Amino acid sequence: MVTIFKCQPSRKWDIKTEGLMTINRMAGPRKQLKAVFWLLCVVAGSLSLPCGALCESPDPYAAARQRMVVRQLKARDITDPKVLEVMGTVKRHLLVSRAYRSQAYADHPLPIGEGQTISQPYIVALMTQILDVKPGEKILEIGTGSGYQAAVLSHFTDQVWSIEIRKGLAQKASERLKGLGYENIKVKQGDGYFGWPEYAPFDAIMVTAAANHVAPRLLDQLKMGGRLLIPLGSTTYYQTLTKITKTPKGKEVEHLLGVVFVPMVGKILEE
Repeated sequence: MVTIFKCQPSRKWDIKTEGLMTINRMAGPRKQLKAVFWLLCVVAGSLSLPCGALCESPDPYAAARQRMVVRQLKARDITDPKVLEVMGTVKRHLLVSRAYRSQAYADHPLPIGEGQTISQPYIVALMTQILDVKPGEKILEIGTGSGYQAAVLSHFTDQVWSIEIRKGLAQKASERLKGLGYENIKVKQGDGYFGWPEYAPFDAIMVTAAANHVAPRLLDQLKMGGRLLIPLGSTTYYQTLTKITKTPKGKEVEHLLGVVFVPMVGKILEE
């Protein structure tokens, strides 16, 4: 374990002479390593750098995240520069359990508990690219899950609402997102079939669970010209990722590609 020291330079001194003498006087490699970190902190302070600039450990998953962007996203059809930037920024490994952190940036879904999964990074990036969120737009997500998709969306707009029907997942995602500083995401436990009328209308709605039809209330809560993205079709086998745009003449429907999502539950099963 590496000990991180706070930067507290107290006086002017000769770093080259006194610092190295201090390190050399310390017996054993562990104490010398601690002294090196302490010396780096002094350097940071003398250069008026933030303490974390030299003292904090680097993100151990940064390289894996960048490989994911290059090999899974750029190598396919993710071309939006902002989407690529955000996918290379959001720390997916902090939104899954410790047991799966080593697989956080792998090209497949991961379990998050209660029979649910976090989608593979490519699907998250693709749905974000298709939704084409603009700054200031109001976005509603149905199916918070781990909170990863909401975290990604929050980098495009400061108004993100997300509904999760499972209380345990909703609470866990809310706590993790707040802990990571995502203050612009509102999460609630509830049935996404009914939307979130208190904050409607929305510019875009993203459904991250399979449904055999579109909930009428979600369409009602969509602004004119708004977009709804949903995995539509059989909830047992596979679905078609479908984009619906609300227009004065009705709905414009685009069938995009085949996907497999966990089924949406709640009121939708009664319809």
